[in-house]
Amino acid sequence: MTEGPTTEASSRPAATRPVLGQNQYGKAECHVVRVTRDGATHHIKDLVVSVALSGDMEDVHLSGSNANVLTTDATKNTVFAFAKERGIASAEEFGIHLARHFVTSQRAIHRARIRIEEHAWDRIDAPGGDARHSFVRAGRETRTAQITYDGTAWEVISGLKDLVVLNSTGSEFRGFVKDHYTTLEETDDRVLATEVNSRWRYGWTDDARPAPDWDGSWAAVRGHLLHAFADTYSYSLQQTLHAMGGRVVEHRPEIEEIRLSLPNKHHFLVDLAPFGLKNDHEVYYAADRPYGLIEATVLRPGAEPGIPVDLTCL
Repeated sequence: MTEGPTTEASSRPAATRPVLGQNQYGKAECHVVRVTRDGATHHIKDLVVSVALSGDMEDVHLSGSNANVLTTDATKNTVFAFAKERGIASAEEFGIHLARHFVTSQRAIHRARIRIEEHAWDRIDAPGGDARHSFVRAGRETRTAQITYDGTAWEVISGLKDLVVLNSTGSEFRGFVKDHYTTLEETDDRVLATEVNSRWRYGWTDDARPAPDWDGSWAAVRGHLLHAFADTYSYSLQQTLHAMGGRVVEHRPEIEEIRLSLPNKHHFLVDLAPFGLKNDHEVYYAADRPYGLIEATVLRPGAEPGIPVDLTCL
Protein backbone atom coordinates (compact mmCIF):
# COMPACT_ATOMS: atom_id res chain seq x y z
CA MET A 1 0.00 0.00 0.00
CA THR A 2 1.33 3.39 -0.92
CA GLU A 3 1.75 5.67 2.06
CA GLY A 4 0.78 9.31 1.95
CA PRO A 5 3.35 12.07 2.05
CA THR A 6 5.15 12.69 5.31
CA THR A 7 4.26 16.06 6.79
CA GLU A 8 6.76 18.33 8.48
CA ALA A 9 4.95 17.92 11.78
CA SER A 10 4.88 14.10 11.64
CA SER A 11 8.62 13.93 10.91
CA ARG A 12 9.48 15.68 14.14
CA PRO A 13 10.18 13.80 17.40
CA ALA A 14 6.92 13.13 19.27
CA ALA A 15 7.91 15.36 22.16
CA THR A 16 8.20 18.39 19.89
CA ARG A 17 5.10 17.90 17.73
CA PRO A 18 2.11 20.25 18.08
CA VAL A 19 -0.70 18.69 20.10
CA LEU A 20 -4.23 18.56 18.73
CA GLY A 21 -6.70 20.14 21.14
CA GLN A 22 -10.47 20.19 21.31
CA ASN A 23 -12.03 19.75 17.91
CA GLN A 24 -15.41 19.17 16.32
CA TYR A 25 -17.04 19.18 12.94
CA GLY A 26 -20.49 18.98 11.44
CA LYS A 27 -23.05 20.83 9.35
CA ALA A 28 -24.23 24.31 10.29
CA GLU A 29 -27.61 25.92 9.70
CA CYS A 30 -29.62 23.19 8.01
CA HIS A 31 -32.92 24.97 7.40
CA VAL A 32 -35.71 22.40 7.57
CA VAL A 33 -39.42 23.14 7.30
CA ARG A 34 -41.78 20.32 8.28
CA VAL A 35 -45.42 20.49 7.21
CA THR A 36 -47.74 18.19 9.12
CA ARG A 37 -51.00 17.63 7.25
CA ASP A 38 -53.87 16.99 9.63
CA GLY A 39 -56.49 16.57 6.95
CA ALA A 40 -57.15 19.98 5.47
CA THR A 41 -55.50 21.69 8.45
CA HIS A 42 -51.71 22.04 8.26
CA HIS A 43 -49.10 22.70 10.94
CA ILE A 44 -45.59 24.08 10.40
CA LYS A 45 -42.31 23.60 12.23
CA ASP A 46 -39.46 25.79 10.91
CA LEU A 47 -36.04 24.94 12.35
CA VAL A 48 -32.44 25.91 11.64
CA VAL A 49 -30.35 22.98 12.88
CA SER A 50 -26.57 22.93 13.42
CA VAL A 51 -24.77 19.65 14.19
CA ALA A 52 -21.33 19.41 15.83
CA LEU A 53 -19.64 16.03 16.35
CA SER A 54 -16.49 15.10 18.24
CA GLY A 55 -14.64 11.91 19.14
CA ASP A 56 -11.78 9.87 17.61
CA MET A 57 -10.77 12.43 15.00
CA GLU A 58 -7.04 12.60 15.52
CA ASP A 59 -6.19 10.73 12.30
CA VAL A 60 -8.13 13.03 10.00
CA HIS A 61 -6.34 16.04 11.47
CA LEU A 62 -2.85 14.56 11.70
CA SER A 63 -2.68 12.30 8.64
CA GLY A 64 -5.71 13.17 6.56
CA SER A 65 -7.31 9.74 6.98
CA ASN A 66 -11.08 9.96 6.65
CA ALA A 67 -11.72 6.44 8.00
CA ASN A 68 -13.62 7.78 11.05
CA VAL A 69 -15.34 10.70 9.33
CA LEU A 70 -19.08 10.70 8.85
CA THR A 71 -19.48 13.30 6.15
CA THR A 72 -21.09 16.62 6.96
CA ASP A 73 -23.34 15.97 3.99
CA ALA A 74 -24.61 12.85 5.75
CA THR A 75 -25.35 14.84 8.90
CA LYS A 76 -27.37 17.28 6.79
CA ASN A 77 -29.27 14.42 5.17
CA THR A 78 -30.00 12.95 8.59
CA VAL A 79 -31.65 16.18 9.71
CA PHE A 80 -34.04 16.10 6.76
CA ALA A 81 -34.68 12.36 6.96
CA PHE A 82 -35.46 12.57 10.68
CA ALA A 83 -37.89 15.41 10.02
CA LYS A 84 -39.82 12.91 7.92
CA GLU A 85 -39.29 9.74 9.95
CA ARG A 86 -39.56 11.14 13.48
CA GLY A 87 -41.51 14.33 12.87
CA ILE A 88 -40.83 17.47 14.89
CA ALA A 89 -42.82 17.60 18.12
CA SER A 90 -40.50 20.18 19.70
CA ALA A 91 -37.04 21.57 19.01
CA GLU A 92 -35.66 19.84 22.11
CA GLU A 93 -37.11 16.42 21.29
CA PHE A 94 -35.92 16.63 17.69
CA GLY A 95 -32.40 17.51 18.89
CA ILE A 96 -32.44 14.58 21.31
CA HIS A 97 -33.32 12.17 18.49
CA LEU A 98 -30.46 13.50 16.37
CA ALA A 99 -27.84 13.52 19.13
CA ARG A 100 -28.68 9.98 20.22
CA HIS A 101 -28.48 8.76 16.61
CA PHE A 102 -25.04 10.21 15.90
CA VAL A 103 -23.46 8.95 19.13
CA THR A 104 -24.98 5.46 19.07
CA SER A 105 -24.62 4.76 15.34
CA GLN A 106 -20.97 5.83 14.88
CA ARG A 107 -18.24 4.24 17.00
CA ALA A 108 -15.85 7.12 16.41
CA ILE A 109 -18.31 9.79 17.55
CA HIS A 110 -18.39 10.21 21.32
CA ARG A 111 -20.27 13.49 21.68
CA ALA A 112 -22.90 15.27 19.66
CA ARG A 113 -24.12 18.83 20.13
CA ILE A 114 -27.25 19.99 18.33
CA ARG A 115 -28.13 23.66 18.22
CA ILE A 116 -31.54 24.73 16.98
CA GLU A 117 -33.30 28.00 16.27
CA GLU A 118 -37.03 27.85 15.70
CA HIS A 119 -38.97 30.43 13.68
CA ALA A 120 -42.63 30.77 14.53
CA TRP A 121 -45.48 30.99 12.03
CA ASP A 122 -48.97 32.21 12.90
CA ARG A 123 -52.05 31.00 11.14
CA ILE A 124 -53.66 33.75 9.03
CA ASP A 125 -57.13 34.55 10.28
CA ALA A 126 -58.73 35.63 7.02
CA PRO A 127 -62.34 36.84 7.43
CA GLY A 128 -64.63 34.60 5.44
CA GLY A 129 -61.72 32.53 4.21
CA ASP A 130 -60.17 29.15 4.86
CA ALA A 131 -56.86 29.76 6.63
CA ARG A 132 -56.13 26.17 7.56
CA HIS A 133 -53.03 26.15 5.35
CA SER A 134 -52.12 29.86 5.28
CA PHE A 135 -49.49 31.32 7.61
CA VAL A 136 -47.63 34.55 8.33
CA ARG A 137 -44.11 34.60 9.78
CA ALA A 138 -44.41 35.76 13.38
CA GLY A 139 -42.53 38.95 14.12
CA ARG A 140 -41.45 37.96 17.59
CA GLU A 141 -38.54 36.34 19.39
CA THR A 142 -36.67 33.24 18.19
CA ARG A 143 -36.81 30.03 20.20
CA THR A 144 -33.48 28.25 20.70
CA ALA A 145 -32.30 24.88 21.95
CA GLN A 146 -28.96 23.16 22.45
CA ILE A 147 -28.82 19.42 23.07
CA THR A 148 -25.56 17.67 23.97
CA TYR A 149 -25.11 13.91 24.42
CA ASP A 150 -22.01 11.85 25.17
CA GLY A 151 -23.58 8.41 25.20
CA THR A 152 -24.35 8.58 28.92
CA ALA A 153 -25.61 12.00 29.99
CA TRP A 154 -27.79 14.64 28.39
CA GLU A 155 -27.52 18.39 28.64
CA VAL A 156 -30.50 20.35 27.36
CA ILE A 157 -30.35 24.14 27.23
CA SER A 158 -33.43 25.91 25.92
CA GLY A 159 -33.80 29.60 25.35
CA LEU A 160 -35.03 32.56 23.38
CA LYS A 161 -33.48 35.61 21.80
CA ASP A 162 -34.62 39.01 20.52
CA LEU A 163 -37.60 39.27 22.89
CA VAL A 164 -38.07 43.05 22.96
CA VAL A 165 -39.83 44.46 26.03
CA LEU A 166 -40.42 47.97 27.39
CA ASN A 167 -41.77 49.60 30.54
CA SER A 168 -42.78 53.21 29.91
CA THR A 169 -42.52 54.01 33.64
CA GLY A 170 -41.86 52.19 36.90
CA SER A 171 -38.09 52.54 36.53
CA GLU A 172 -35.50 54.91 37.97
CA PHE A 173 -31.73 55.14 38.00
CA ARG A 174 -29.91 57.19 40.62
CA GLY A 175 -27.36 56.95 43.39
CA PHE A 176 -24.65 55.68 41.02
CA VAL A 177 -20.93 56.46 41.17
CA LYS A 178 -19.95 59.80 39.70
CA ASP A 179 -16.43 60.49 38.51
CA HIS A 180 -14.70 63.10 36.34
CA TYR A 181 -16.27 61.68 33.18
CA THR A 182 -19.83 61.18 34.43
CA THR A 183 -22.41 63.21 32.52
CA LEU A 184 -25.52 61.05 32.94
CA GLU A 185 -28.16 62.72 35.08
CA GLU A 186 -30.10 60.87 37.73
CA THR A 187 -33.75 60.14 37.02
CA ASP A 188 -36.67 58.88 39.07
CA ASP A 189 -38.82 58.10 36.03
CA ARG A 190 -37.39 56.55 32.89
CA VAL A 191 -38.27 54.23 30.06
CA LEU A 192 -36.75 50.78 30.61
CA ALA A 193 -36.39 48.80 27.40
CA THR A 194 -34.34 45.74 26.58
CA GLU A 195 -34.04 42.79 24.22
CA VAL A 196 -34.14 39.63 26.29
CA ASN A 197 -31.65 36.93 25.30
CA SER A 198 -31.85 34.00 27.67
CA ARG A 199 -30.79 30.38 28.04
CA TRP A 200 -31.90 27.95 30.73
CA ARG A 201 -30.53 24.52 31.62
CA TYR A 202 -32.72 21.62 32.64
CA GLY A 203 -32.00 19.23 35.49
CA TRP A 204 -32.95 16.29 33.24
CA THR A 205 -29.74 14.46 32.35
CA ASP A 206 -30.57 10.78 31.77
CA ASP A 207 -33.16 8.59 30.09
CA ALA A 208 -34.08 6.92 33.38
CA ARG A 209 -36.14 9.99 34.32
CA PRO A 210 -39.13 11.30 32.39
CA ALA A 211 -38.21 14.21 30.15
CA PRO A 212 -39.92 17.55 30.76
CA ASP A 213 -42.79 18.80 28.64
CA TRP A 214 -40.48 20.83 26.42
CA ASP A 215 -43.12 23.03 24.79
CA GLY A 216 -45.03 23.60 28.01
CA SER A 217 -41.89 24.40 29.98
CA TRP A 218 -40.61 26.83 27.35
CA ALA A 219 -43.92 28.69 27.25
CA ALA A 220 -44.03 28.87 31.05
CA VAL A 221 -40.48 30.23 31.31
CA ARG A 222 -41.25 32.87 28.69
CA GLY A 223 -44.33 33.86 30.67
CA HIS A 224 -42.39 34.17 33.93
CA LEU A 225 -39.73 36.32 32.25
CA LEU A 226 -42.39 38.68 30.91
CA HIS A 227 -44.38 38.82 34.14
CA ALA A 228 -41.29 39.52 36.25
CA PHE A 229 -40.24 42.31 33.89
CA ALA A 230 -43.70 43.87 34.09
CA ASP A 231 -44.17 43.39 37.85
CA THR A 232 -40.77 44.66 39.04
CA TYR A 233 -40.33 48.30 39.98
CA SER A 234 -36.82 48.76 38.67
CA TYR A 235 -33.99 50.61 40.38
CA SER A 236 -31.51 49.12 37.91
CA LEU A 237 -31.57 46.71 34.99
CA GLN A 238 -29.39 44.38 37.10
CA GLN A 239 -32.15 44.18 39.71
CA THR A 240 -34.75 43.51 37.02
CA LEU A 241 -32.58 40.77 35.51
CA HIS A 242 -32.26 39.02 38.87
CA ALA A 243 -36.01 39.26 39.44
CA MET A 244 -36.66 37.69 36.04
CA GLY A 245 -34.20 34.84 36.51
CA GLY A 246 -35.24 34.31 40.12
CA ARG A 247 -38.88 33.99 39.19
CA VAL A 248 -38.08 31.26 36.68
CA VAL A 249 -35.99 29.26 39.18
CA GLU A 250 -38.60 29.62 41.91
CA HIS A 251 -41.56 28.57 39.76
CA ARG A 252 -40.04 25.96 37.45
CA PRO A 253 -38.48 23.05 39.38
CA GLU A 254 -37.16 21.47 36.17
CA ILE A 255 -34.81 24.45 35.61
CA GLU A 256 -31.42 24.39 37.34
CA GLU A 257 -29.92 27.55 35.91
CA ILE A 258 -30.88 30.50 33.74
CA ARG A 259 -28.60 33.01 32.08
CA LEU A 260 -29.80 36.36 30.80
CA SER A 261 -28.17 38.93 28.55
CA LEU A 262 -30.04 42.23 28.55
CA PRO A 263 -28.86 45.13 26.38
CA ASN A 264 -30.19 48.40 27.79
CA LYS A 265 -32.08 50.01 24.93
CA HIS A 266 -31.62 53.60 26.06
CA HIS A 267 -34.46 56.09 25.63
CA PHE A 268 -33.42 59.68 26.26
CA LEU A 269 -35.84 62.57 26.77
CA VAL A 270 -35.65 65.00 23.87
CA ASP A 271 -34.97 68.63 24.80
CA LEU A 272 -37.98 70.47 23.36
CA ALA A 273 -37.29 73.74 25.21
CA PRO A 274 -35.77 75.41 22.11
CA PHE A 275 -39.22 75.08 20.50
CA GLY A 276 -41.06 76.46 23.51
CA LEU A 277 -42.40 73.03 24.41
CA LYS A 278 -42.35 71.14 27.71
CA ASN A 279 -41.42 67.47 27.47
CA ASP A 280 -43.24 65.82 30.38
CA HIS A 281 -41.84 62.32 29.83
CA GLU A 282 -43.61 62.07 26.50
CA VAL A 283 -41.07 62.27 23.67
CA TYR A 284 -37.90 60.18 23.65
CA TYR A 285 -34.94 59.59 21.40
CA ALA A 286 -34.37 55.82 21.07
CA ALA A 287 -30.61 55.24 20.79
CA ASP A 288 -29.63 51.95 19.17
CA ARG A 289 -25.91 52.17 20.06
CA PRO A 290 -23.82 52.20 22.09
CA TYR A 291 -25.85 50.39 24.69
CA GLY A 292 -25.33 49.10 28.20
CA LEU A 293 -25.09 45.30 28.35
CA ILE A 294 -26.17 43.58 31.55
CA GLU A 295 -25.53 39.84 31.91
CA ALA A 296 -25.83 37.39 34.80
CA THR A 297 -26.72 33.82 35.73
CA VAL A 298 -29.30 32.85 38.34
CA LEU A 299 -28.95 29.38 39.88
CA ARG A 300 -31.06 27.06 41.95
CA PRO A 301 -29.50 26.74 45.45
CA GLY A 302 -26.85 24.02 45.30
CA ALA A 303 -26.69 23.95 41.50
CA GLU A 304 -23.39 24.28 39.69
CA PRO A 305 -23.10 26.69 36.73
CA GLY A 306 -23.06 24.94 33.38
CA ILE A 307 -24.20 27.41 30.74
CA PRO A 308 -21.20 28.89 28.89
CA VAL A 309 -20.84 32.61 29.58
CA ASP A 310 -20.72 33.43 25.89
CA LEU A 311 -23.60 31.17 24.83
CA THR A 312 -25.99 34.08 24.46
CA CYS A 313 -23.66 35.60 21.88
CA LEU A 314 -23.69 32.58 19.58
